[in-house]
This record gives sequence, structure tokens and C-alpha cells, in this order.
Amino acid sequence: KTAYEISTRDWSSDVCSSDLGRSEGPAVVGIVGKIGAGKSTVAGMLADLGAEVVDADRIAHDVLGEEAVRDAVRGRFGDGVLGADGAVDRRALAGVVFGPGPGHAAALRALEAIVHPLVHDRIAARLAAAGKGGERGRVVVLDVPLLVKSGWVGACDVVVVLECDDEVRHRRLAGRFSPEQIAAREAAWNLHPPVGLPPEKTASVDTSGDRAYTRGQVDRLWRDRLRGG
Repeated sequence: KTAYEISTRDWSSDVCSSDLGRSEGPAVVGIVGKIGAGKSTVAGMLADLGAEVVDADRIAHDVLGEEAVRDAVRGRFGDGVLGADGAVDRRALAGVVFGPGPGHAAALRALEAIVHPLVHDRIAARLAAAGKGGERGRVVVLDVPLLVKSGWVGACDVVVVLECDDEVRHRRLAGRFSPEQIAAREAAWNLHPPVGLPPEKTASVDTSGDRAYTRGQVDRLWRDRLRGG
């Protein structure tokens, strides 16, 4: 994962309301769940079954490596967020944009203004390319943190809601994210939980158990909702 999150920008609904060719093309599946619930794990399981995964964190990681973006980040945050090799130091950047103060919040908004439009456009391009294929039976998974807030729910045929005990999530998160990163993601989730989704468009997976337990549910979802329906 990147050292920051695709978090709170309310991306425009141009893609969500557009015709992605889903009547003849691939099914688009979104995954929602709190940080540590296992979104990437479930996305990986769907990939094992044949789905194409659009990983927003990976796209954001790649975007941060581009020269123009690096220069914009440096111009906004200074040389302190660059490593010895001149690339963006994600740990240093996270220290600037995550924290309890208003300065952290402003810094996070500034980072999002640089990165999110590019990430949005690349996700949109991936979905558009998938829709043009017109390939029935194909499944594309959106592994996008805070799918509801970021505006991609409307692009999905099925939204998979992950249920996971908080104790389990916190165990998984130990050592992976800073307390500030966890707090920022939890706060954003609480502001925009996945409520009001059409029942016919949603499915749930309990990720509180081991991988085999989760995999059994994902296999059934694939068979019954994504490929067998």
C-alpha cells in the first residue's frame, strides 16, 4: 500500500453516470469495508478466479512516481518529502499530511488535489477500456478505498460489503499503518458508510475468520452472483 490513502475527495459522477457497456460487457464489482477489513485480500481472491482488478492504491503509487507529480509535491511540501534518490518519500509525506491538527488536514487536501484527478482519470480509462471490449462474463473489480465517498458506487453492478470485527481489524493493522493514518481512514468511513445501497446490488462477505473461511464465501459469490447468474 501507499503511505497515504485515496480518501476524501468527492470525485465527479461523470463515469458513474456514463454508459460503460455493462449490458454487454463486463460486470463491475466494488468492494467496501473499513480499513483492515481485507479489501485487497478479497480483490486478490477474485483475481485468482479470473477477475481484472483495478487497484487505486497501485495507480496512486505509480502517479506519485511521475516527474510532474513529484515536482508538484515538492513545490507544495518542500524538499523534506523527497528521499536521497529524488523520489517522493511516502513515509515522510505521510508524516506531513496525517495528524490531528488543521495543518495536517489542509496538507492532505493539497495532496489530494495533486494526485486524485490523475488517479480518477486512470480508473475511468480502465473502466472505459473494459466496457469497449463487450466481453460477456468478464468481471472487473474496483479496489478503491472509500468507494462510496469517492463516487464510484454508481459504476458498479455489485457492491461487496466486507464485515469484520473491529478487534480482528486492529490486529491486522498493527505495524502496517500509523495511528494517524488509521484515524483518518476511520473518520472518513464514519462520515460516509455504505448505507442506502440497493439490496439487489449488494452482497456481503464476513472477513473475520481465516483465509479459507473468506475464500469459501468469495467462491460462492463468484459462482452465484458474478458468473453463474
